[in-house]
Amino acid sequence: MRQYYYLLYLLVVVSYLFAYFTGATLLNYVASAVMMVALLLSFIYATNLFKVLGLLFLSVGVYLVFTYDIQGFWLFFNSNTGLVALLLMLPWMNNAVRAGGFDRKLQQLLKSNVSHAGSLYVRAKATSYILVTFINLSALYVAQNLLKEQLKGWKEKNTFISQTTLRAFALALAWSPMEVLVAISVDATGVSYLTLFPWLLAISLITFSIDSFFGKRRYQHVPIDKQEARPVPIMSILHLFLVLSLFLVAIVSISSFFNLSFILTVTLVILPFAMLWSLCMGRIRRFLKIGVVNWKERANGMQNFVVLFGSLAFFSDALNASPVLGAFQTPFLALGEQPLLLFLLIQFTYLSMSMVGIHPIATVSILIEAVGPLMGVINPLSFGIILVTGALATATVGTFGVTVTMTSMNTAQNPYRITKTNMPFALLYGSIGTIVAYLLTL
Repeated sequence: MRQYYYLLYLLVVVSYLFAYFTGATLLNYVASAVMMVALLLSFIYATNLFKVLGLLFLSVGVYLVFTYDIQGFWLFFNSNTGLVALLLMLPWMNNAVRAGGFDRKLQQLLKSNVSHAGSLYVRAKATSYILVTFINLSALYVAQNLLKEQLKGWKEKNTFISQTTLRAFALALAWSPMEVLVAISVDATGVSYLTLFPWLLAISLITFSIDSFFGKRRYQHVPIDKQEARPVPIMSILHLFLVLSLFLVAIVSISSFFNLSFILTVTLVILPFAMLWSLCMGRIRRFLKIGVVNWKERANGMQNFVVLFGSLAFFSDALNASPVLGAFQTPFLALGEQPLLLFLLIQFTYLSMSMVGIHPIATVSILIEAVGPLMGVINPLSFGIILVTGALATATVGTFGVTVTMTSMNTAQNPYRITKTNMPFALLYGSIGTIVAYLLTL
């Protein structure tokens, strides 16, 4: 049955889009009902952590609905369906990259003639950064396996791998229009992506440079076996960044012209853009051949996120419609005149929640409700920055998170060891975001 879940999730998205563009009340109820069915069926194959989170959010939401006699709660399940739609479409850009063979070409960057681990630290991070920009989570698997082979026999290789790949992952996604947390923050704050983009890119590059400097110094005394030098695929890198630039222009233009939300625009643009790109490369057949198979596989594995988004939508809307929201907002509103302390509270809320397995998407949804009234008082650009950087910093330390768990399995490390190794970086990354956000309030 699980192999047909992609049809269920496709139905969720199609019903949501019909309801969105027609505005028909009946279709909104239909879309919400389809999402409820998908949520219940997704519980069957969701991991235990997401089952617990889903049940927790649903239980609290049901309590709020019946305690405060909240009306219209049947529509609550539909408020996060846009995120399900975005996740369903994201693999198509990855498919276009693979169809063009760019993933294989970029791997040559790691197979370089470097003499010590310090130089490899910077090169491995840079390669992972570029890979993550275009193929997201798949980049971790590619980069980590290449590094395991290259560093065979070095006792510190696992620490090295978890540092370079996870840190690059967290930094590369900070400004990516295809990152869900970026999309959520853009829509929540009302700040345009073009306004947010240069600040997030600057924070990403500054943090990358600082960490690379210290990483190179730490490992520069460790010799490694030289490999046959490979030519750097400059043209492939330039090609990819040109395509990314065109993708950004398309998103911003369409969003502005049709007055669509950022999340919905990215969702609608990805597939036709990826197909057009593949057609221009003369790889449309390969794109469709590997794309359909890969898309079905990814879509059939979306149970965790459907459980998270569906239950979180119900909880968030119930909380927003109840007087409990005021009490929840109190500690954040109390710091309204002290933005630095407020941003630090947000940063460490992300960190602490990630330590107990709460996904940053769940945390950001709750934080948006908590700080909502302050967005008209404090520069919303600052909130956009801290919501993104605080969330992505946890990608390197979230003990129960997807990235740390995946790295733990791939390198045979205890996840708590990975958390400990990357905590200084997470604090650095989050703090740079906090400082920049604070400076923009002055």
